[in-house]
Amino acid sequence: MKSLFMLLFFLTTFLQASQNSALLFHGNCTTCHFETKSVSAPAMMEVRTRYLNAFPDKKDFVREMTEWVHKPNEERSIMQDAIDKYELMPNLAFEKDVLQDIAAYIYETDFTKQHSPH
Repeated sequence: MKSLFMLLFFLTTFLQASQNSALLFHGNCTTCHFETKSVSAPAMMEVRTRYLNAFPDKKDFVREMTEWVHKPNEERSIMQDAIDKYELMPNLAFEKDVLQDIAAYIYETDFTKQHSPH
């Protein structure tokens, strides 16, 4: 019984963390980065694809995206064409742990398929 309780606790914690990451993403990033359409910034599916191609390992993907969004830098960008078209992303002053959660959500989400924002 105790192990069942622990399993349920961990599953609930994991699901809650996943929902929080989705809410953080949809509450912040989609202001500029629409999921499948480029308007004022590249579409998130394009950003995800570029980062996956450059950093296929989740740990590397999350680290690199977090570092770049934490301090956008034209020299470190893997999307120079997007900077040329939309300008450099502004520094948004998010805490790194929040950015890591969002980057992990982006890594895990296929924006070309239906998914729940909450």
